[in-house]
Amino acid sequence: MTTEKRADSGRSIEIGEEAILKISKEVAIKFIEMGRITPATFDESFKNIHNTIRNTVGKE
Repeated sequence: MTTEKRADSGRSIEIGEEAILKISKEVAIKFIEMGRITPATFDESFKNIHNTIRNTVGKE
């Protein structure tokens, strides 16, 4: 598992790929519950969610 160390206000945070996948899954589940993601749009939507989270934590 790869990790990323990021300094934020003097703190070091390690974010692994597994954590990014879990967060992406939780966001996708919430969108499904709200009706924003359907089976037809899941593939593209999940990729967008996952890429956005990866970019946010600095794992481009």
